[in-house]
Parts: sequence; structure tokens; C-alpha cells
Amino acid sequence: MKLLVLGGGFTGRAVARRAIARGIDVAATTRSEERAASLRALGVAPLVFALDAARVAARVDGDTGVVVTIPPDGVTDAAIAGAASRARAIVYVSSTAVFGDASGPIDERTPTSRAAPRAAPRLDAEDAWRRAGASIVRAPAIYGPGRGLHLRLARGEVRAVATGPNAISRVHVDDLAAALLALVTRAGRAASASFEPPARGAVYVAGDAEPAPNIDVVRFLCGALAIPVPPPAPLDAVDDTLRHDRRIDASRLRADLGLALAYPSYREGYAHCIAEDRGALAAAGARPGG
Repeated sequence: MKLLVLGGGFTGRAVARRAIARGIDVAATTRSEERAASLRALGVAPLVFALDAARVAARVDGDTGVVVTIPPDGVTDAAIAGAASRARAIVYVSSTAVFGDASGPIDERTPTSRAAPRAAPRLDAEDAWRRAGASIVRAPAIYGPGRGLHLRLARGEVRAVATGPNAISRVHVDDLAAALLALVTRAGRAASASFEPPARGAVYVAGDAEPAPNIDVVRFLCGALAIPVPPPAPLDAVDDTLRHDRRIDASRLRADLGLALAYPSYREGYAHCIAEDRGALAAAGARPGG
């Protein structure tokens, strides 16, 4: 098997690292020469070009799995999805933004809405990739070493924190990458295997096992970093992404793939991030473990 990652950014690199560790040949697209160098250092073949149908088709055959992490721009997904349809399996990473103002428990049966600003482009991209046979994984906020609330707090970029009781879901990039790679590798296996391969066009939600109010996460992190908690703010004064009350139930994804979360809550996930980013956090003035 070969793996083609369309979008060699934060999530794409995490998938690539896992695939390389399993002996899978990986290529990943990027428009950045700097990012190409970081991909090459991982053992990934960087493809530095703008995506179009001809370039994608030239890289895909029946032995290729495809993971798509590019953000929607209203044009690219529709232009290239059909060119990837010969792949043994495709997984498209979407967003829980497609659920709009839905609140409470969210799973694969929850209706989507095109009303939210970020929802319509995502749903259009999902449609394009599903027509090509892709499975869809709708992810909440993705964090991990090098990216996340822990770094923003340490740098003083969080000026106020929402104190509402609404729960926010998140997923550690390594847990998301494990699910994406499992989907793209298992979907291509024979039906006689010991599991039932996910159906082409299947839709899943991803997330950790403990959605939590943002203030709980901030307090945990500020304690771990020995920094002050930012002043409180009402929900209507913070970013729209912090106002929703989405409790993502990703149990179906884990059950179908037989996966256990390495980071079942923000506590384990951010403890890992703090350990990995200790130097950057200290440079920003935090005192991890202090």
C-alpha cells in the first residue's frame, strides 16, 4: 500500500508519521518549500504544487490510500475528488462546524446545517468526496504538540476566557491520525478479514471521551503552567467557536475501528503537549510543573 496525503499540515503530518512507522510509503502535498523540508525529514516524499485533477490522478492507483486534510475553498475539492476515485480508500477530514447551532450530544445521526458561516463550504466538500467514495470524519478542535490552547495561554494570546457551562469537544491530533490511518488502511481490506470494513461514503464524528467547558480546560492548563487565569468573559464576548454546546459522541468510530484513545480527555492530552512543548512554554514565560 501507498499513502497520499492531500494537505501536509498539522493533521496530515501526524497521519504521515504513523504511516511511515508502519512501513507505508507516504507522499504529501504542500505549497510551502519550508514545509516540504519538514516532510522530507519525516521520511515523506513532498509534492510541492497546487492541487489539480491531473496531478492527483497521476499519483493515485488501486494500491493508494488517500487522506484529505485541505481546508475547503469552494473550488479545489470539486475539481480533484473525482481524480482520486481510483484509490483503494479515501478519507476526508471535515469539521463539526457542519452541525451549526445544534447543541447537546452530537453523533453521526445529528442533522447538519448550512446556515453557519463555515458549514456550507465543508458540506459542499464532503459531497464532492463522498461522490468519489470517501469516508468522512467530522472533527472538533484539533490540538497537539506545537498547536493548542496551552501555547496560546503561555504567550498571553488569550485575553479573556468564557465561563459558560457549555461543553466543547476536542481531539488530540495523534488520536485523530490513528483513526484516519485505520480507516484508510482497513477500508481496502478483503471482506473476509476479521472485521467489517467501513462502507465507502461512511460518515463519522471524532472527538475525545470527555467534552468539557472551556473554563475547566483553562484552569487546568493555567495550574499546570503556573500562570494566571485570564479574566472571565460572557459567552457573547468570545469567539463563536467557544459559544457552542457540542458534546461529540465518537463511540461509533472507536467501536468500528477497535481503537482506544491514547488521550481520552484534555487532561491526558494537554499533559502530553506540555511535556513535548516544555521549551517553547518556558520561553513564553510559563513554568511547566512549577
